Amino acid sequence: MGNCLFRGKPSIYKSSSDGRSEVENPLGKEEEKEGPKLPSNPEEVEDLRWDTTMNPLVVFSFGELKKITGNFKQDNILGIGGFGSVYKGVITEELREGLQPLQVAVKVHDGDNSYQGHRESLAEVMFLGQLSHPNLVKLIGYCCEDKHLVLVYELMARGSVEFNLFSRVEAPLPWLIRMRIAFGAAKGLAFLHDAEEPVIYRDFKTSNILVDQEYHAKLSDFGFAKDGPVGD
Repeated sequence: MGNCLFRGKPSIYKSSSDGRSEVENPLGKEEEKEGPKLPSNPEEVEDLRWDTTMNPLVVFSFGELKKITGNFKQDNILGIGGFGSVYKGVITEELREGLQPLQVAVKVHDGDNSYQGHRESLAEVMFLGQLSHPNLVKLIGYCCEDKHLVLVYELMARGSVEFNLFSRVEAPLPWLIRMRIAFGAAKGLAFLHDAEEPVIYRDFKTSNILVDQEYHAKLSDFGFAKDGPVGD
């Protein structure tokens, strides 16, 4: 496996930026002053994570992701956002021993055409690799190989709340469903704020709240998240 080249740039599934110029540096202010020192391979990514036992992530090869998405077939595109294209995929028992069959969403970084950089991707791996809650989308794993940067999530069958609210083909959401979604999103935020090491989400909007088949809401896209205040 080659190196993943991290460069310092800052749908149903929509991963859009609000145009903010400030991006929190997950590696600390010291590295920020000296210039970006971002990981160049999966081992360095894992070294930066706080506790890999909390949410162990699978390191996929790019070849495996081709199999999962049907070679990134256009028919499997769920949406296109600031990070890049998101594909629907399936992990099968034959892919790798020990992996359970699962439907996934595969988010592929679009290189120089992406509006979001590798710092946001690293923040995503850092936070979702540490946190686990029913109202946070589950990050299954990632790929950091050569120039390829890919994030793999559990598939949320009904996509974003934004899609469900403004779809021209779906029936309007009943108020009971809307309240269920709002309550689930609030529980996700409460978990982040009440954690032993609080997290400020900073990107709360309908395009970043995903819902499953039963309309259970989960927060996604932690690229702009930052550590919250602790102590006094």
